[in-house]
Amino acid sequence: MIGAVPALLVVAFAVTALLYASVGFGGGSTYAALLALSGLDHRVLPLLVLACNIVVVAGSTVRFARARILPWSGAVVMTALAAPAALLGGLTPIDRTTFLALLGASLVLTGLAMLLPVTKARPAEPSRAARFMPLIAVPLGYLAGLVGIGGGIFLAPLLHLTRWRAAREIAATASFFILVNSLFGLIGQLLKNGHEAFGGAIAGGLPLLLAVVIGGQAGSLLALKVMPGRWVRGLTALLVMVVGVRLIAGI
Repeated sequence: MIGAVPALLVVAFAVTALLYASVGFGGGSTYAALLALSGLDHRVLPLLVLACNIVVVAGSTVRFARARILPWSGAVVMTALAAPAALLGGLTPIDRTTFLALLGASLVLTGLAMLLPVTKARPAEPSRAARFMPLIAVPLGYLAGLVGIGGGIFLAPLLHLTRWRAAREIAATASFFILVNSLFGLIGQLLKNGHEAFGGAIAGGLPLLLAVVIGGQAGSLLALKVMPGRWVRGLTALLVMVVGVRLIAGI
C-alpha cells in the first residue's frame, strides 16, 4: 500500500513527464528512482511506474500513428520480439538490493544515452548493424519488465547510431516500444504480485498518475519550445545520472 503522497513528489512526477515527453520518452526510470528514494516497496514500485509510463506514451504514440510517422513494419518486429521478454521480466522475482543496483545502473546509462547527439536529417543509408536491432530489443524488453521501465530510452540511441530511420520515425518507434513493453511488463508484474497489490498501488498513487497525464500532455504538445531541445536533454541527463549514482551509493 502507498501512504499519503507528498506534494513535492507529485510536482516531481509532473516535471519528469513533461521533460521526457518533450524528447519522446516515458520517464519510467526516473519515476522508479523517485519512488525508490521515497522508500516505496520495490515489489510494488514497478506496478505504479509502468502504469505512469503507459499514460505518458499512449497519447504520443497515437499522435505519431495519426501523422503517419510511425514505421509500422520495423517497429512491430522489434516490439513483438521484446514484448514477451518484458512479460518474463515482470514475472522474475528480484530482491531489493539487485533491483536498486539495476535501476541505478539503468539511470546512469539513461543519462549517457540522452547525451548522444541526435541527427535531424534523414540518414542516407542504414549501417549493417541496423539489421540486428530486433535482436538487441529482446534484452531491453526483459530489463523493461524487470525494473519497470519502457526500454525505449536505450533503444532510441542505438537506432540513431545505426541510422535505422529518420529522427522522427525513431522517436515514434521508441514511443510505441515503450507503450507495448510497459503493457506486457505490467501484466507480468500483475501475475507475480496479484491484483490487490496493483489496486493498492493505483489507488494510493492516483495523484502521481494525474500528474504524469498533465505533464506528459504538456510536454508532447508544446515540445518545450521555450527551451532548446538539446538543453532539455542535457538537464534531464544530468538529473537522472545524479539520482542513479545516489541509488547505487546507497545500496
